[in-house]
Amino acid sequence: MPKTIIHVNQHVIRKNTKENQREPTLSVKQGRSNTYAHEVVIDGPSRVVYSPDKPLSCGARVWIETESAVTIINHNNTTEN
Repeated sequence: MPKTIIHVNQHVIRKNTKENQREPTLSVKQGRSNTYAHEVVIDGPSRVVYSPDKPLSCGARVWIETESAVTIINHNNTTEN
């Protein structure tokens, strides 16, 4: 299974706060795909990375990496594997 990278999008959090919204803030990157979620379940080993000197291309300095299967949960009662 390819590596999955999960991080919190601070821009969405700020927008949600400012506009009283509840858009999903967790960015789940798998290959070229990027899906947003309210919750993510990691079905196996993972690691949390803090890399202030070499952030991801999106600017994230803290993220979770896993090669395990993940389940994406949104609060509109949808799930995705």
